[in-house]
Amino acid sequence: MPSKIALASLALLLPLTALAAKADTAPKPPVAEKKPVVDTYHGTEVEDPYQWLESTDEPKVQEWTQGQNAYTRAVLDKLPGREAIRQRLGELFTWQSPAYFALMKAGDTLFALKSQPPRQQPLLVVLGNVEDVASERVLLDPMEVDPSGKTSIDFYEPSLDGQKVAISLSKNGTESGDVSVYDVATGKPLPGEVVPRVNGGTAGGSLAWSADGKGYFYTRYPRGTERSGEDMNFFQQVYFHRLGTPSEKDTYALGKDFPRIAMTQLETSRDGQFTLALVANGDGGEFALYLFGASGQWAQVSRFEDKVVRARFGKDGALYLLSLQNAPRGKVLRLPLATPSLDKATVLVPEGPATLQDFLPTPGSLYIVEQLGGPSQLRRVDLKGQTLGLVPTLPVSSVGGMVLQDGDDILFANASNVKPLAWYRYAAQEGKVLKTALVQTSPKDISSTEVIRDEAVSKDGTRIPLTILKPQGVKLTGNNPTLLTGYGGFNASTTPGFSKAGIAWLEQGGIIAIANLRGGSEFGEEWHANGSLTKKQNVFDDFYACAKLLVEKKYTQPKKLGIQGGSNGGLLMGAELIQHPEMFGAVVALVGIYDMLRSERTPNGQFNTTEFGSVKDPEQFKALYAYSPYHHVEEGKKYPPTLFTAGANDPRVDPFHSRKMVARLQAATDNKSRILLRTASGGHGGGTPLSERIEEMTDVYAFLFNELGVKYRPVKPVAAPKAK
Repeated sequence: MPSKIALASLALLLPLTALAAKADTAPKPPVAEKKPVVDTYHGTEVEDPYQWLESTDEPKVQEWTQGQNAYTRAVLDKLPGREAIRQRLGELFTWQSPAYFALMKAGDTLFALKSQPPRQQPLLVVLGNVEDVASERVLLDPMEVDPSGKTSIDFYEPSLDGQKVAISLSKNGTESGDVSVYDVATGKPLPGEVVPRVNGGTAGGSLAWSADGKGYFYTRYPRGTERSGEDMNFFQQVYFHRLGTPSEKDTYALGKDFPRIAMTQLETSRDGQFTLALVANGDGGEFALYLFGASGQWAQVSRFEDKVVRARFGKDGALYLLSLQNAPRGKVLRLPLATPSLDKATVLVPEGPATLQDFLPTPGSLYIVEQLGGPSQLRRVDLKGQTLGLVPTLPVSSVGGMVLQDGDDILFANASNVKPLAWYRYAAQEGKVLKTALVQTSPKDISSTEVIRDEAVSKDGTRIPLTILKPQGVKLTGNNPTLLTGYGGFNASTTPGFSKAGIAWLEQGGIIAIANLRGGSEFGEEWHANGSLTKKQNVFDDFYACAKLLVEKKYTQPKKLGIQGGSNGGLLMGAELIQHPEMFGAVVALVGIYDMLRSERTPNGQFNTTEFGSVKDPEQFKALYAYSPYHHVEEGKKYPPTLFTAGANDPRVDPFHSRKMVARLQAATDNKSRILLRTASGGHGGGTPLSERIEEMTDVYAFLFNELGVKYRPVKPVAAPKAK
C-alpha cells in the first residue's frame, strides 16, 4: 500500500481539538425512527423503540446501516495520524515471520496451519521436520481456492495414517463449512468428495476418521426439509460418511436424543479402535461423553450432571477424563477402555491448588497444563499420579497445543505478552526443553516492557488479577494513555499472548492492562459460575475494579483510559459504558451483545442461554434485564465516545445488537457525533482477511488515540533480532 507518512506528519502539526472539531462538521449520522413495541416478560412491560432494526434484509434497515457506515467513514478517515497509524500497523501485521498453530501428527506426518503474511489467510502445511522449515510443503492455500481471500479453513483432520486430510472451508466469515478430502501426497482433492455444512456458526463442527481411512464420523446439521427453517442451525447429529459414496447416503450414528443446542467434538483413538463424542449442552460448560468401540455401537459414558468436561485416549488401553465432580479446579480420572463405565474410573490426579486446564497422556506419563489465574504452567506426572516436575516455560506465559512425539516426548507452544509464540520439544528422558524451528519473531523487540501482575478488589471483596504492560521508562504520572481489556465468560481463560497491534500502542508510551475476570476458568468452575447466569453482574464489577486500580495507582486517569473488548467482551464494554460512563475516555465494542432480552431469539443466542440465562426463567430474566446495556441507556446522559463494530455475516452475534445500541445511544446523548457504527461484510472475526484486519485495527487505534488525546508519533521501523 502507498505510504502517506508525510501527509500524516503534516496533519499532526495541527491542534488536536481543531481536527476533532473539523470531524464534527461531517454529515450527521442518520436518525433511526422510533417505533415503540412493548414486550411483556413475567408481568414486566419492556418498551423497545428500535425492534425494527432487527430485520437485516429490510431496505430501510440496510439504508440506515449504509448511512451509519458513511458517517463513520467521514469521521474516521479525517482523524489525525490515521495514515501513519495505518502504515505502521501494516508494517507490523505483514512482518513476514510465520506463525504455526493447530499442529497435529498422523502416522509419521506432522501437519500445521501456518499464518504467513502478507498472505490473506492461514495455509495448511505438511512439516517434514520441526527443526527444518525448509522441508515443509503447502498442502492447501485458501487463496488458490478463492483469490478474493475470503475463504478460510475452519478446521482440518488427517486420517490416522496421514495419507488423507479432511478440510472444512467456509466463506465470508459465515463459518458454514463444507468438508473436502485431500490426498496428502499430491495435494489434490479427491473427486466428488464434498460433504456440505459439517461446520456451522452455532454448534461448530468436527469429524473423526475410521481406522482404515475409508470413511469418517462427522457432525451433520439438518438438510432440506428435515427440519423447519428456524431449526436448521440446531439438532446437530453424528453421521458416518464412506468415501466414494454420495453424502445423501451417509448413515445416522448418534444424536437423535441430544439437546436442541448440542455441540459435538469427535476424536478417534490412535489405534482406530474407538471413537469419542464429547457433547456440549450449549455454551454453559455441561458435557456428556459417548464411546464407539469394537461392538459397533455407541455407549454413553457420562451424563451432563457427571461433570466430565474433557477426555483423551491414552496409550495404555485407558481413557483419561477431566472431571469437575466435587473438584471445581479439576481432577484427572483413568478409565480402562475394557470396562468403559464411569463407576470403574479411578482418580489419577486429585484436585490441587492450580486449575487443571488440559492434559496429554503419553506411554509413560501425563502432561498437565495448569491455569494460574491467567498465566499457565506445564506439569508432568507419571501414570501413578506422582509428579515428575514442571517443564520449564517462559515467565508469565501461556502453554498449549501439546502434540505427542516419540516415546514420552511432546511438542508444545509457549508465548508471553512480550515474546511471540514458539514451539518447543520436551525431551523427556533428558528432561530438556529444546526450541524448534517453528518460531515467530517480533517486528520489534519489546522484551524490555515491564510485565506487572497486580490484583484489584471487586465490589464483593473478590481479588481480581490483571496483567499490566508498561513501556520501560514510562513514569506513573496519572496521565498515561491506557488500554484496558477483558472477557469474563464461557469458561474461557484470558491468557498471556503476543500482540502485534500492542506494539503500536506501547511505542506511543501507552500502557496495556488485561483483566482476568470471573466467568472465565482462571480459578476453576467456581470462578466461572460466579460470573455466569444470575451472577453475570460480578464480571462488570470486576472490570470496574480493575479500571479504578489503574487510576488509583496513577497509571492513568479516566479521560486517558480506553477500554476494548469483543463478543462477550463486547457485552462487557456495553455494560461498562452504561454503568460507569464517567470512568472512561473512549470505548471500542467489537461484535458485542447488547439486548440481553432478545438475544436468545437468534440461533447462536439460544446456545448462549446455558451461559447467560433465559428470559423464560423469571429469576434469570430479572438478572438479564438488570444489566442489559440496551435497556439502560438514559436520556440526556453523557456517554464516552464509542466505536461499535459488527459483521454483516456474523453467525455468533447478530449485528442487530450493534444497530439497536447505536440507535438508542445516538438518540439519548448530545455526544451522538462520537457514537460510531462500523459494519463490515465479514463475520465474527474468524476468517477475516489480513488486509481487512489491518483496516479495522487502523480505525480502532485512530479512534482511540484521538479520543484519548494522543498525538500519534510516526515510528521508524526497527529490524528485529533473528530468533535464537
